[in-house]
Amino acid sequence: MNELPVDKGTRVKLHFALKFPDGEVIDSTFEKEPASLEIGDDNLPENFEAYLMGMKAGDRDSFQVPPEKAFGQHNPNNVQTFKRHEFSPDMVLEPGVMISFADARQSELPGVVSRVEGDEVEVDFNHPLAGRTLTFEVEIIDVEPAGPAH
Repeated sequence: MNELPVDKGTRVKLHFALKFPDGEVIDSTFEKEPASLEIGDDNLPENFEAYLMGMKAGDRDSFQVPPEKAFGQHNPNNVQTFKRHEFSPDMVLEPGVMISFADARQSELPGVVSRVEGDEVEVDFNHPLAGRTLTFEVEIIDVEPAGPAH
């Protein structure tokens, strides 16, 4: 078992789970293939990578991640109101439905319908996990120097 600690310039093989504090699992690799990532490759948000720093193969830990370090606080400015006629007539518009919009740069911007009242449709563009404290559970399987892919 190698002793290399997780740091910039390492490739890490790990199992992780993201859970709500009540234990409900949002995402997990524990029952699947482990994830493999290079520190700094943006596969994991930087704040989550920070929790891995210094861990070694065989380490297992669990972290409480506050909203500021996860997906940010819920921002009321990210909730927009549209008119019903701005959507295609056959589109199902009810709370919980996800709609994809194009932003000013034509990038995809997902929004979730939060309220439909008369001719008004309220869409929330906050990340679905914004404002939530999450539990980040990690088991490091292997750490190796990140070199050119073999």
